[in-house]
Amino acid sequence: MLRFLPYAAVGVLWLFCLVDVITSREDSVRNLAKTWWLLIVLFFPLAGSIVWLVAGRPQPERPMTRGQGAAPGFPEYERRGRFASADPERDEDFLRKVRERAEEQRARYEAERREEQRRREQGEDPVP
Repeated sequence: MLRFLPYAAVGVLWLFCLVDVITSREDSVRNLAKTWWLLIVLFFPLAGSIVWLVAGRPQPERPMTRGQGAAPGFPEYERRGRFASADPERDEDFLRKVRERAEEQRARYEAERREEQRRREQGEDPVP
């Protein structure tokens, strides 16, 4: 039984590497074309599998860093000086407009709700 253990281990390694070569993307395989790796692993089970794992298997893709041109996670928070107001007068104007718009929306919602309640009380069909 123990005599067959090394052969079984080589067989499992060979099968893993064979499937790995077949399922890896052509453009991510290193050093040789995918077809050559398939032939090497197929005809040289132990040596080909080890060489595939060391020299041919695709490297895991690492996310790009900011230095490589990756977009930051939250650019609005990463800009220097973002927390400081550039023009307090414009900020006040913006906040005033936001408050006005919010009040307008609240008033419109309340009017629609009152109208719907009135229609229900009078037994009218609600407007879709």
